[in-house]
Amino acid sequence: MRLLVLGGTHFLGRHVASAALERGHDVATFTRGVSGEPPEGARPLHGDRDDPDALPKALADGTPDLVVDTSCQTRTAARNAAEVLGDVRAYAFVSSLNAYANWPPGPIGREDDEPTWTTDDEEYGPIKAASERILGAALGDRFLTARAGLIIGPYDPIHRLGWWLERIARGGRVVVPDALEQPIAAVDARDLAEWLIEAVERGLSGAVNATGPTGMSTLGGLLELCREVTGSDAEWVPVPEAALLAAGVEPWVHLPLWLPADVARTAWDVDTSRARELGLPSRPLRDSVADTWAWLRADGRPPRAAHRPEPGLPFEIEAHLLAGVRDDQVT
Repeated sequence: MRLLVLGGTHFLGRHVASAALERGHDVATFTRGVSGEPPEGARPLHGDRDDPDALPKALADGTPDLVVDTSCQTRTAARNAAEVLGDVRAYAFVSSLNAYANWPPGPIGREDDEPTWTTDDEEYGPIKAASERILGAALGDRFLTARAGLIIGPYDPIHRLGWWLERIARGGRVVVPDALEQPIAAVDARDLAEWLIEAVERGLSGAVNATGPTGMSTLGGLLELCREVTGSDAEWVPVPEAALLAAGVEPWVHLPLWLPADVARTAWDVDTSRARELGLPSRPLRDSVADTWAWLRADGRPPRAAHRPEPGLPFEIEAHLLAGVRDDQVT
């Protein structure tokens, strides 16, 4: 079938395009044309999603049968897509757990039992929730919204897992939060991509919490995998939350994937039973970590998105924290 990926040149969109090609679809990608080329075999279409004339112009030779939308960032983009693509056979939209009005900290139960944002705020969560409503109104039971959580894997430009891998690979004393037991869950971009293609092929609809299962791992378990796959001699230097915050460490940014205790207790408690029922796989976390490390060594880190903060602990903060910890506290 003719399958359109809105996005398709890096990370999740790239994996979606690759998965669609592998399953024999006639694949086109629609991007602004500034983030590289799609996988070989996909037809690149270009335009700005906020321009109401862009999609009709790009699709002048015919509309697709199936759509996977990985790039919607504005309400205008959602309205333009709904206007042009409202008659397709199936449309899968990559939303976010941030569409829920009470996440974080959560917890999040079954999809239909949780409220989503209804405000007009120009913030990520409300925009995703509004986009779901706009597209859902146009497509009805031909619309699937995948509320993704933490996505990891090769081609990840956000560089959260990538930063930990590179820092741990350098070895030595590594600052870590003294909350390594905090739970964590993630979905590999390749698993999500393949499932999204299957979802539109099957005509699945409704909302799905599309992330890793609760209890998948802990932050400490993930960091141990990073130490293992890089072959590092890194030694953990656990630092209490109060000391991290006092030193100016920003949770999730300076120490990627770390959340303060009052948020971490419930933020990872997300009901993914519907995702499991509908076949969303969850490959071993070690495979995701190892494959991300192999990709980083082969290709290097991609350029950072201009609108995102630089991940990782600044050198001066790390040095300050390490100076305050005795050698006998290192693990």
